[in-house]
Amino acid sequence: MITVPAPAGPGAFVHPALFYQDLPEYVAGVGGFVRAALAADEPVLVAVPGPHLDALRGSLGADASHAVWTDMTEAGRNPGRILAALQDFADRHPDRAARIVGEPIWPGRTAAEVREATRHEALINAAFAGRRATVLCPYDVRGLSPAVVADARRTHPTVIEKGRDLPSPAYTDAAAVSADCDVPLPAPDGDVLRLDYAHGELAAVRQRAENWARGTALTPARRGDLVLAVSEAAANSLSHGGGAGTLRLWATGAETVAEIQDGGRLADPLAGRRRPALASAHGGRGLWMIHQLCDLVEIRATDRGLTLRLHMATL
Repeated sequence: MITVPAPAGPGAFVHPALFYQDLPEYVAGVGGFVRAALAADEPVLVAVPGPHLDALRGSLGADASHAVWTDMTEAGRNPGRILAALQDFADRHPDRAARIVGEPIWPGRTAAEVREATRHEALINAAFAGRRATVLCPYDVRGLSPAVVADARRTHPTVIEKGRDLPSPAYTDAAAVSADCDVPLPAPDGDVLRLDYAHGELAAVRQRAENWARGTALTPARRGDLVLAVSEAAANSLSHGGGAGTLRLWATGAETVAEIQDGGRLADPLAGRRRPALASAHGGRGLWMIHQLCDLVEIRATDRGLTLRLHMATL
């Protein structure tokens, strides 16, 4: 059984990557982590892709009923939603050291999803700093590209490999990893509808987006989600992005995409990734809602401003 160190004391956060070669090694490592948490009477959340859920439950037998299970292909389809889910679980146990298995990257993820999941892995170190918790992140070193594995070494203070838990010399600051994730977005694939907007035109933005969405393959419910997400992003432009912005809309065979560009800045890299308090005076509700509504949110912060690219799957 692979042993993952528990937090050493108040304020200690442990965030190792578990590199595994095959399913037996995965079940041994993750299953051992869960069993150790249960033996210590610590709350456990297991958020991994569906097939891995089944394998782990089978290996744990009756003990499986004492853990909380989440299919990461659903809960973490948009990587921007993962952090809030993990923190919500930890918040439900404020007086105990939470143990969490979070597998945000698996074979089959698109390059865009992997990039945003890598950003998540970096930001989790800042989000959980000072909390007594452990988040174990498994990585399929055979099924994932060498670049993804290399990034895992940069986003985790320690790496468990071949049964040994050792410090990662490549571990680096979250801001540096996030900056590396800000690669230029690819050009739209298909015909693009463009709309420039300014103060007083939010209703027109919503109406234009709604009219355009009727011609896509989105269901009525998902069209509503898209229009709401666009409305929240445009409202942020008017309030925090210089009072103006540009909306672009296009569709491919697999998804519908909305892109909002403005002159804003993302002062807090965790904005939208943490559930905002109802009484919060610092905003963030709009971006958090956008993450909940969309299947993928790509964020690019540059000297010229802020770009949000919102994806809705149509298949």
